[in-house]
Amino acid sequence: MAVGFFSCDDKFDEINTNLVDPTTLNPLFLLNQGILDMRYRDGVIALQDLSYNFGIVQQIITPFGSSLAGANYNQLNLGISQHIWQNTYQNVLKNTVDAVEKSKENPDNTNLYHSARIWKAYAFMVLTDNYGDIPYFEGAKGFIEQIVSPKYDSQETIYMDILKELEEATAGLDPSKPSSTSEILYGGDPLKWKKFGYSLMLRAAMRLTKVAPSTAESYVTKAVMGGLITSNEENAILRNTSVFNNYIGVHLGAREKANYYLTEPFVNHLKTNEDPRLESIAIRHVGATNGPSQTIDRITRDPDLQIGMPMGHDDVSINSVLAENGVVSLWDFSQANIYTVLKVDSPQFFLTYSQTQLLLAEAAIRGWVQGDATTYYEEGIKANMEQMATYDLDATVSEQAAASYIANHPLEDEMALEQINTEYWISSFLDGSELFANFRRSGYPTLDANPYSGSEITGDFIRSMPYPDSETVVNRSNLQEAISRQGPNNLDRRVWWDQP
Repeated sequence: MAVGFFSCDDKFDEINTNLVDPTTLNPLFLLNQGILDMRYRDGVIALQDLSYNFGIVQQIITPFGSSLAGANYNQLNLGISQHIWQNTYQNVLKNTVDAVEKSKENPDNTNLYHSARIWKAYAFMVLTDNYGDIPYFEGAKGFIEQIVSPKYDSQETIYMDILKELEEATAGLDPSKPSSTSEILYGGDPLKWKKFGYSLMLRAAMRLTKVAPSTAESYVTKAVMGGLITSNEENAILRNTSVFNNYIGVHLGAREKANYYLTEPFVNHLKTNEDPRLESIAIRHVGATNGPSQTIDRITRDPDLQIGMPMGHDDVSINSVLAENGVVSLWDFSQANIYTVLKVDSPQFFLTYSQTQLLLAEAAIRGWVQGDATTYYEEGIKANMEQMATYDLDATVSEQAAASYIANHPLEDEMALEQINTEYWISSFLDGSELFANFRRSGYPTLDANPYSGSEITGDFIRSMPYPDSETVVNRSNLQEAISRQGPNNLDRRVWWDQP
């Protein structure tokens, strides 16, 4: 038998190199992948937003149950409610945390390091806003530190650290140091990342208006002094392509095309207020009697002809209200426009100038920032109307239509908080986690509870997402400690900042 030997010069190190070890990957690639993975992905975040977050805030629902059940029925569907958890930990944070660790010791990667810290803060906000207490300090460190059963941290602790991280990371960004134009969110521009970081700080601070108003005011002040995004050109936006799709557009343009509809509260609000965005957002297949009959020749974008689906019905009970709503079937209700706002290559917005201005309007009402609340409010509305053209030129709202709407909806002192946050509801259309979070935080818009008879919740609205079943298998003791601290693992559980 022949026995082979090789010396230390025979590339032993190369043979023993793990080619999939994340520590060998370029941190820029890791950050870019972390950003890409936050987009609406096939079967992941897309379905959770469609079945839960959009429905809770009554913008988009489905009358169908089984695998699509969620906020339409106010029922638990663990097959869907776990998607944001699984995707954010397994993809977004795994890559982003690795990018942070890989870049922190290299002075040439200073801006990349701080950008990754900001993105990590964004991703953890999405998680904790949806689920409450989560693994934070030990979360997403399976590769880096081999932590496979991470401890859960309280949402209060998480938010305090997110604010600290944003303060440090924004301060650390330095235009005089190297950056890579290959970074996909802002082309590596440290000044734009800085504005994004401070605008995210404003959003995080405003979450605390009920539970920690002094802390909220302090960080709102820091965010404003640091410098916020100042135009739609600085929106945090992922521009999808025919390769990297917006999968809500994919779902609603294909296999789920006949299943999801704009709601009556959303459509009626836009119609009643003569909001020009309705024509950009909605289409209706007039007279459609089933899915196959939802053909292009039936489409109308006429705002006066849009009819939203009433809340509280399944695909059987909806038949009892067709005549009174002026439709011939459930397939005749209005839907989100898959040719404008939900094309397969339509962009995804993570944080916008419009949202930022509306938060400033509320902060001004509270006396936390200088400036006129009316000016911020009007600028926020105008910015969102201008933003519509980013989806598609055919979704453009004219300057005249925008100006007319603003003139006809002045900010009124006694209704200011409701007006501001109702506009935030419209401006955040398709931003599922942010819609769900700000609705709970502000209490606006004023919506009637979903009257579905088979509801599984005890209150008027779903308050958080339940933890995935997988956590009971791989992390049971830490999960049980978190549940004992917060309350039962169900749709009624309020997160820390969500106070009545």
